Amino acid sequence: MGVEMEKDRISAEIVRAGPEAPVLPTVNPAAVQAEPQKIALHPAFYVISWITMSSSVILFNKWILDTANFHFPIILTTWHLAFGTLMTQILARTTTLLDGRKKVKMTGRVYLRAIVPIGLFFSLSLICGNLTYLYLSVAFIQMLKATTPVAVLLATWCFGVAKPNFRVLFNVSFIVIGVIIASFGEIEFKLIGVLFQAGGIAFEAIRLVMVERLLSSEEYKMDPLVSFYYFAPVCAVMNSIVALIFEVPSIHMQDIYNVGLLTLFANAVVAFMLNVCVVFLIGRTSSLVLTLCGVLKDVLLVFASIAIWGTPVTPLQFFGYSIALCGMVYYKLGAETLKGYLSEGARRWAEYGARSPAQRKIVILVGGIILFFLLLGGLAPTVGYDTGAVASHGKDWVGGLLGAKGTGAVDGSKA
Repeated sequence: MGVEMEKDRISAEIVRAGPEAPVLPTVNPAAVQAEPQKIALHPAFYVISWITMSSSVILFNKWILDTANFHFPIILTTWHLAFGTLMTQILARTTTLLDGRKKVKMTGRVYLRAIVPIGLFFSLSLICGNLTYLYLSVAFIQMLKATTPVAVLLATWCFGVAKPNFRVLFNVSFIVIGVIIASFGEIEFKLIGVLFQAGGIAFEAIRLVMVERLLSSEEYKMDPLVSFYYFAPVCAVMNSIVALIFEVPSIHMQDIYNVGLLTLFANAVVAFMLNVCVVFLIGRTSSLVLTLCGVLKDVLLVFASIAIWGTPVTPLQFFGYSIALCGMVYYKLGAETLKGYLSEGARRWAEYGARSPAQRKIVILVGGIILFFLLLGGLAPTVGYDTGAVASHGKDWVGGLLGAKGTGAVDGSKA
């Protein structure tokens, strides 16, 4: 028996000559399927999406509240929050975007002691922020918002979250100085609007500090969309109460029809999509990109305000706002981080010049031309135009064009 087993073992090790026999697969091919490759979008897509949505919300709100004469900012904010509450509930049941809420140990006690108080200050910041659009231009509002890091820093000291540091205070003082210079240059300065914006910034700073203090543990970490899932219902109820007292008695259905139901729906959709874009932007970019995106968005909003509403902006404002933006970037990133990024940028610029010297010369030439026109424009007393005059001239031009082409029709209508 032992001899036969030894023969079988030996025979199994013999390599047989002759035609190659087909080799049986050791693994079922049907069981091993290549996973479909996930489509990865470039980070620039998320950056552009966030800048577009964030800017659109601000410009859209300004247009509805000011240009369209819908002077009910609390009702508009309540509508945004109610729509956001509905959409987050739908997304939680139909998608995986809000699966992060399952990791949050949310109880009734935590909701009452943390979510409700934070939601109160969130509501107040939203109300004050929208009230500001009735009195100030978008450009000046963005300049005032540059002081938000200063307000947050002071709030952390007041609530004992961080110890006072005068070196940090010196760093952020450039932001304050820049905003003060920009305020002196503001032509359409309205104190009530500045006070509302200051209140909105203060409430937002307190909210951020409360989030850091009450929900800082790992079990309460939430992305912006999950956070909105919890805060939107509370804020919607609070805003509704305020709106019932101050705005509902004076609003009429005609005010809503004048703006348009479809317009209000689109406004709410854009506001909600901003929260979705923030989630993807944070997950796929760095802190440097987030900071620079915020600065770029603010600058674009200033120019958009000039282009859309003809907002007059003085060279003094540009100078002050530039100081504030530089101070904000320096404060958020720090000196060492900035030095590292600048040295890396210089190295890549040198490599680009060695690789494509002609293209680099073109870039320098175009940049010089743009800088020249910016400086030339800064010599003017203001940057902006009279939108009423533009509209009037446009109507006259169209009327003259129609009159020239169809004089008989025009004369007949007058008769």
